[in-house]
Amino acid sequence: MTSDEDLVIAGGGPAGMMAGLLFARAGCKVQVLEKHADFFRDFRGDTVHPSTLELLRELGLLEEFLKRPHDEVRTLSVRVADRQVTIADMRHLPVESRFVALMPQWHFLDFLADEARRYPGFQLRMEAEVVDLLFEKERVAGVRLAGGDEVSGRLVIAADGRSSALREKAGLPKKDLGAPIDVLWFRLPKTKTAENQTGGTFGSGTLVVEIDRGDYWQCAYVVPKGAADEIQARGIEAFRTDIAKAAPGLASVVDTLKDWDQVKLLSVSLDRLTRWWRPGLLAIGDAAHAMSPVGGVGINLAVQDAVAAANILAGPLARGENVDGLLEQVQDRRMLPTKVIQRGQKTVHDRVLTPLVVRKAVLDKVPLVLRLFGRFPVLRRIPARVIGLGVRREHIRSPDAGLKRAAVESSPPSPPRGSSRSPRRTARS
Repeated sequence: MTSDEDLVIAGGGPAGMMAGLLFARAGCKVQVLEKHADFFRDFRGDTVHPSTLELLRELGLLEEFLKRPHDEVRTLSVRVADRQVTIADMRHLPVESRFVALMPQWHFLDFLADEARRYPGFQLRMEAEVVDLLFEKERVAGVRLAGGDEVSGRLVIAADGRSSALREKAGLPKKDLGAPIDVLWFRLPKTKTAENQTGGTFGSGTLVVEIDRGDYWQCAYVVPKGAADEIQARGIEAFRTDIAKAAPGLASVVDTLKDWDQVKLLSVSLDRLTRWWRPGLLAIGDAAHAMSPVGGVGINLAVQDAVAAANILAGPLARGENVDGLLEQVQDRRMLPTKVIQRGQKTVHDRVLTPLVVRKAVLDKVPLVLRLFGRFPVLRRIPARVIGLGVRREHIRSPDAGLKRAAVESSPPSPPRGSSRSPRRTARS
């Protein structure tokens, strides 16, 4: 089988699009295969953290990126027992971009796609669902699409998300860490304020995360794993009552939730592959490690994977070398941050969310650990560092082959916000 591409990427999410951009920048012939017709998915992760903003700065793209509509979050707060507690302060981070950019993920992906198209070796193919792998003996040699088409390549990157078909087809072993929660996403109207008010409310046996999107709240109502059907059976009116009780500040606007089509279910997973590769294939992003929404770090960890993969593989691949012997280096580089972040998320699951959401504990006073954040503001820098920059932060070290062309016509605008899926449909994160 002849190799049509240097690199075939299954999945056009943050990991896949960043990898496509960087490998094309290095001079590789890259094809990204995305199963949907566009990037519009409501209630996906919309947080671009300082670690990712700094990568865009290193690529010379940050100024242009921030021209797209976004909000900037510099502090994160929670409300417990009627008290507001600031738990993270980004303003002291040792980088230039000391904020989280809130931007619909389709804008982020459209931006990466527009930049990647400026390289002659880049191709993005929409409505191209990858369903199987092609093999030459024991080596992965390409992919098969749902329509029967085949795309061969010297390397395949599986970036097809937490329900990755390719990691199953490749027989890559997975460790499931378990997740006791699911999340119901919805939006509620709000009045735009001068400062972003993103935070969360710990109620009576509940947690509601409220992401300030300017003229609306993007809300996450945390529920026990598998409880969505039971909640839906009680009816939308009962759900509105639960929200108002859990987060009184939302009580005046919950009536805008008219039916379950406005509510989306994120089935939370926490797992990771114990081996991310086999000859001819590498898994990155959620395909390699499904993250909990705790901390909102999933997008940024996926982007870091893509950068590490390009740093190690893009140069040799562009030179026509066999990179199978380098694949394990990508896993070795990214396994530590994956384990550290997942360990932190599991700790929050076990010590905070399980007692609060599953066992319905009632917080009638602010826990000591949160009171310390109020008493010693310097402590707010610790979660800010973990959330904002992560562990073992990557920098752009992959080569630039100097092939970038003048700006091409931007991709067509994404559809307007809003969708009509029931809670049984899952949102991509």
